[in-house]
Parts: sequence; C-alpha cells; structure tokens
Amino acid sequence: MTPPRNVVKIAIQMRDAIPQLIQLDQAKPLAAVLKEVCDAWSLTHSERYALQFADGHRRYITENNRAEIKNGSILCLSTAPDLEAEQLLGGLQSDSREGRREALRHLVPLASDMTFAREVISRNGLQRLGTIIEDGDDLGEVLALSLRAFLELMEHGVVSWETLSIPFVRKVVCYVNMNLMDASVPPLALGLLESVTLSSPALGQLVKSEVPLDRLLVHLQVMNQQLQTKAMALLTALLQGASPVERKHMLDYLWQRNLRQFIYKNIIHSAAPMGDEMAHHLYVLQALTLGLLEPRMRTPLDPYSQEQREQLQVLRQAAFEVEGESSGTGLSADRRRSLCAREFRKLGFSNSNPAQDLERVPPGLLALDNMLYFSRNAPSAYSRFVLENSSREDKHECPFARGSIQLTVLLCELLHVGEPCSETAQDFSPMFFGQDQSFHELFCVGIQLLNKTWKEMRATQEDFDKVMQVVREQLARTLALKPTSLELFRTKVNALTYGEVLRLRQTERLHQEGTLAPPILELREKLKPELMGLIRQQRLLRLCEGTLFRKISSRRRQDKLWFCCLSPNHKLLQYGDTEEGASPPTLESLPEQLPVADMRALLTGKDCPHVREKGSGKQNKDLYELAFSISYDRGEEEAYLNFIAPSKREFYLWTDGLSALLGSPMSSEQTRLDLEQLLTMETKLRLLELENVPIPEQPPPVPPPPTNFNFCYDCSIAEP
Repeated sequence: MTPPRNVVKIAIQMRDAIPQLIQLDQAKPLAAVLKEVCDAWSLTHSERYALQFADGHRRYITENNRAEIKNGSILCLSTAPDLEAEQLLGGLQSDSREGRREALRHLVPLASDMTFAREVISRNGLQRLGTIIEDGDDLGEVLALSLRAFLELMEHGVVSWETLSIPFVRKVVCYVNMNLMDASVPPLALGLLESVTLSSPALGQLVKSEVPLDRLLVHLQVMNQQLQTKAMALLTALLQGASPVERKHMLDYLWQRNLRQFIYKNIIHSAAPMGDEMAHHLYVLQALTLGLLEPRMRTPLDPYSQEQREQLQVLRQAAFEVEGESSGTGLSADRRRSLCAREFRKLGFSNSNPAQDLERVPPGLLALDNMLYFSRNAPSAYSRFVLENSSREDKHECPFARGSIQLTVLLCELLHVGEPCSETAQDFSPMFFGQDQSFHELFCVGIQLLNKTWKEMRATQEDFDKVMQVVREQLARTLALKPTSLELFRTKVNALTYGEVLRLRQTERLHQEGTLAPPILELREKLKPELMGLIRQQRLLRLCEGTLFRKISSRRRQDKLWFCCLSPNHKLLQYGDTEEGASPPTLESLPEQLPVADMRALLTGKDCPHVREKGSGKQNKDLYELAFSISYDRGEEEAYLNFIAPSKREFYLWTDGLSALLGSPMSSEQTRLDLEQLLTMETKLRLLELENVPIPEQPPPVPPPPTNFNFCYDCSIAEP
C-alpha cells in the first residue's frame, strides 16, 4: 500500500543507540515527532532535544525547513539549539585556554545554522567573541576560530556591521598589519574587514586609513591562494568605497607598484587553477580601472578649449604634415582655413569643423584620446590608413575619424565602460592585465581591423553601419575566447575575416534550425544518393536537349556555330555545324557521331588542348573557365572534341553530364548548390509532422531481447 504523500520514510540516529526507521508525518508538529522519537529510546524531557540533518552542515530541523526532508533522509538526535548555545558560550568563559579552544571548535560548524546563530546572538555571543578577538591573548588557533565564528554569525544579517566598535575594527586591522601569527588568521581578518568596508561607509574610511596599500600588496605576493583572494577582496572593496578622484590615485599607485604585472604572471598564469572568487575580484578590478575612462567618455569636445583645438591640429598635422604644412606656409588665412577644412574631411570627419563630430556623448573626448594615441604610438600605421583611403574614390574611402568615433562607442559597450559592477560576474579579460593602456591598445588593433574589413567587404560610405556590425562581431567573438595577450588577440581577430564571419553565421543559423543535429545529418546522408541520381538524370536530359557552341578560329574569331547533343539512348554524342539564327537541327541532320564507349577522359580549363596551344593573353584567360574537352580513341590515335561553353551555367551542366557518362563524380559548384537546395527542401518535407517536437541527439537505446520467445506464433501448427 502506497503511503500518503505527506509521509516520508527516514532514519534517525543517536550516539550509542540503534537507529530508528520511521515514517514521518509532515503534518504532525515537530514537538510531537520528537516526543515519539525520545520515547522509543526511553529519553525524558524531549524539549531538550532537536533533530539535525546528519550530513552537510548539520542544520537543525525547524517547522520552516522540514519540507527539505525527503524519502531516505538521515537525521540525528542532538541537544536543542538553545541549550547547545548556552553550553558553548559558557565554555568561552572558561579560564582554561584548552576549554575555550574546545568550545570554539564545536561552535564554528554550528554557527552557519540560522536557528543556532539566533540563540547565540540573543545570549550576547557576539560580544563574547569580540572580547576574545580584542584581547588577542592567543594569536594562534583560538584567535582563528573566534574570527571564523564571528564571521559566520555576522553573515546571517541579524546584526548590522555598522554596530561594530572602532576599537574592535582597529584590532582586526592590527592582525592584518602584523607579521608573526598563525597563517590562518590574516585571511579571516581580511575577510572581516572586507565585509566592514562594503557594509559601513564610516568604518570603511577607518579601514582605508589604517590598512596601507603596500600591506595588501605584501599579502598578494604570498603564494597562498586563500590569502591572495582575501587581500584582493579587501583591495577591490576599498576601491569601490573610494571617490572617483581617490580611486584614480589608488589605481595609479598600484600600477606604479607593478600590481598589474604581478597579477598577470603570478595569479592568472599560476600553476594552480583560479578560484571563482578571485575571478570575480579581477573582474571588479578591471571594471573599476576601465571606469576611469567614463568622465572622458561623458565629456563632449569644447570648441572654445585651446588645448582641445591644438590636439585636433596635431592629429591633422600627423597625417598631412608634408602636404599641409610645407605647401601652406605662404597662404592667406582664408586659404589656410580652407586647406585645413579639406584635410579634416580627408581624415574622415563628417563636418569641416571636427568639433561638431566630437560633441556626441558617448564617446566624447575618449574618441579624440584614442585617435591621438594611435597617431603617436603607431605613426606609420596611422599615416598608411589615412593616405591609403585618401587615394581611393570618395565613395570607397574608409573614414578614419567617423570609424574611430563609432569604434570607441563599440569598445565601451563591449567592455561595459561606465556600467556598475555585477555582484557575481567573473568575466574578466586576461589580456587587460597583460598590457599597459589596454583600452587604447585595443583601439589601435580595432581601427586597423576596421580598415582591413572595409577592404574585404569592398564597402562604400553607404555600407558603414554594415561594416561596423561585422567589426563588432569580430571583436566580440575574439574577446569571448579570452586571449591572454594583445598579440594573441591581434592574431585571432585578424584571422577572423569577413568570409569567416559569414561562414560562422551560416553554421549558427543551421544549428538554430536544427539542420546540424546528428539525426538530421544522418537523414541527409541517406537522402544524398537518391538526390544525386535526380541531379544526374537532369544533367543527362540537358545534354539530350543539346547546346549551340561557337567555334574559335586561329585568329580568335567566334564567327561559326556548331550544335552538340546526346542521343536519347545515351550512347552517342552527335554534332555538326549550323547557321546562326537557325532552329536547332534534328538528330538525323547531324553528320558527326562520337560513341560514348570511346570517350576516355574529360579535360577542363588549361588542360584543354585548344586553350593550351594558344598564348597566355588576357583574351585566352577569359576562356579558361569555359573551356572543356573530351578525349576519345580514333583508331590508334587519341583525339579531342573541344568545347567553349556559352556561359558558366552551361559549362557546369555539360561537365557534370559528361562526368556522369564517364562514371566520374559530378563535382561542380552547381551540383553542390543543387544538392544543398534539394536536401534542404526534402529534409523539411520529411520533418513537417515533427514541427516543434524536440529531436534527441542520440537514438533511444535498443531494449535487450526477451528471456524467451513463447509469445511467437508457430505457423507450422495446423489449426484443428
């Protein structure tokens, strides 16, 4: 008989007792359940006991979490949380150091349980732990256990971190700044200060003033992952709590002390795998550093700023120094202004006054910073970019300034510049810590990629947005690979050409449609022979219809026509001369015949004798792609029937048909396209009844054969 749904079968253990197997009625109060369990073991005062999960964190069972008890759960009978808390807190006041240590060892694993934590906190347990921490009589295991228990109790949120006293926080700061102590103490002290800094601005300022950055750098350099993680956690907490100006000063100081290089070499490239917590803190550090660019990104160019006008002139002169400066020395002011306006246009600004382009926010002045960085740190690449596009037709030139502005916006979006930090994200880029000025260096790679992609797409000004979409995809795909260095990023993003992007898009589209699922691929493979037979039949029918070909004389004149077709029984090629404008000749009127059985090989392109014998002029090259020949036996000699197809499509149809007659595979581009189209249509028709039905990746397993076949009907037995 099936038990009711609210009844679960469980086991209950107790030290030095035989376990009980009971059916727990979830509708019955826990007090009544405890009474029955205690009675079975002849225990009095059931209110002094409680149930705990036997595995995991040994959490106490309450009316709130009893729904987590499932069939097969193992519970244990233990002391009630209020009595346990009273007993352990009494042990903390023991005069014996060993007594305090033993009480703390029992307290720490129970402190993560909310029910027990409330009992400890209500009995001033935090104050007692705080006294042990502030006294600092024992810098070893007792202090480490006290800090761990204090942290566990505070994590429940029953008491606010802002209630901590300044002397207590200063004492914990001392543990961070001290050298001689148990190795487990500094990570716990750092973790406590991190929580204080994130939860209380006032106490966070105290921590910031008391903990030197150099001390955190010392902790980071210790080859201890736990200590490094906690030191990085406190560092990012201090940075998050600082004002923008303070944050910039702190980060500048940290970079001067080679923090970036240390992270790159000793944390990112450490032999030990990186933990999730460290990955999150590196993400926060990256986000805060990139956030320093936000003021420039939000500030438009000021047309009345002398400094910014000079920066624009520097940008122009770096590209047109010879042309603009030497040739304009004796010009009037109007002529000079006109020349400058034209050169700014050549630089790719949409307006003759570049200030109007840079008024857009974002990217504001950050785009100008990027352009100046590129011109100063890669002057040859900058000059080549500008001069190369200046020599193109107006509609085909890639606008440097317009592209730089849009690329800066794109990079800010991809790297989330100015966005608040996520509390859980771990998406940092190792390349960021492997390169100084990583944002500007990334721009230098991106702007050259833009020019390269522009040429690959043969783009015009109207295609600007389309090109930027491709560049966004190239950068996003490469960043997702998390390259470890800028050079590796440059190599990977340059390998991701426009053609490769199109191929990836096509593959992803097919995956989304399900056409690349293993069962679908298997179906397509089974359909291929039938569809290839259909294509072969179509090609032979086309040969039977025949085609008009032009003869090429020795003087390259195409003034004669001849007609060739395949006989209906596919045994003869029949051909002969015909007049232009005449109707296709009948088979009987064609004087020449070539038996298919005598055909030996099909030649195409430069292998054809009628193309090979001619020169290598431009006119001959135009005929290579349309030329094909059939070699056949004429007595003891080898002869050729030479063709020049009237179009590429006719070339594909005839070479496919002749290959089919010779028993060779049809390998033309047209066959590939026709086969793909037929496969797609046939697959969709076969799957019409399975629309919106998920198709499994693997076929269901074949069940094992039955133990006997007595159910089979024996047809040899005659019925009476």
